[in-house]
Amino acid sequence: MPDPDRLRQVDALLDGLDDVLPPPQVRAQLRVAAGLTQKDVADAVGVKRVAVARWESGEVRPRRPHREVYLHLLKGLAERFPEAAQLNEGMPTPTSEGGSG
Repeated sequence: MPDPDRLRQVDALLDGLDDVLPPPQVRAQLRVAAGLTQKDVADAVGVKRVAVARWESGEVRPRRPHREVYLHLLKGLAERFPEAAQLNEGMPTPTSEGGSG
């Protein structure tokens, strides 16, 4: 019979796989495919626009609790725009139309 503690540890690892963010470039592609600005995303997630710009550039990673909200948004966008969820290595990362604030 398997050790219940080991099974719980494995379940925790499997649950953590759902919490993986797409690469920064894909995050930006999803936003652009939806016609959203970095400010739109920032307002929805509850952060400043510069935070979204840093997440999309890969400079920093979102932290809890914003990470969960941002991941939820990205998953929803990926379902609606599956072509944008693919990594296009030759494309430059889209920039914001929302300015620097």
